Amino acid sequence: MEQLVWMDYRLAVLFAVIVPLVLLVWAFGQKVDAIQRLLMIYWRVASLLGITVYLMIAAVPLSFISALAARILIPVSLWFWLDLNDEIEDMPASPLKLITTSWRWAISVYMGLGALVQLSTLNCAFSDKLALLQNPSCRIWLDPPWSYKLMFHPNSTEGFLGFLGLAALLFYVACFGWFVLVRLKRQGRSATGQ
Repeated sequence: MEQLVWMDYRLAVLFAVIVPLVLLVWAFGQKVDAIQRLLMIYWRVASLLGITVYLMIAAVPLSFISALAARILIPVSLWFWLDLNDEIEDMPASPLKLITTSWRWAISVYMGLGALVQLSTLNCAFSDKLALLQNPSCRIWLDPPWSYKLMFHPNSTEGFLGFLGLAALLFYVACFGWFVLVRLKRQGRSATGQ
């Protein structure tokens, strides 16, 4: 199981960070507005993955719920917008369009399968921190974030990084609430609001 968890984190770095970053730079370079907007929306939603890493560094049980939520929200954010879907579909064939469409499908399948696996960890979300750390099936998901902490934040405490994660999560939930309660009512499934 440990190898599968590490493979999942490596695939997440590839599919959820590197590929969309390359696509975003490429879309800006080519001045392809629809793909730029899609990827900006993606990055807003996918920031929940980064927040989850910081919560897992501090072994916050809530991180298992945010991990599942991210895996559900990312594919939704990539296919939700009717206007962007139409604009991308109507674009002339190009390598950027092909790779963007392929990536959308690949990350949607990857996140969907990951969400199914993540369902098996929901018991970790309803444990206290001590039980979480003592449960091998929960703790295994914390090892990659702890390695990340050692590489990028060796002088920071887990508590401080967890606080940053919780603060970011509160901001994320507030923005998501505003989107659902205000913007979605006003704009519907149009990314441009027209």
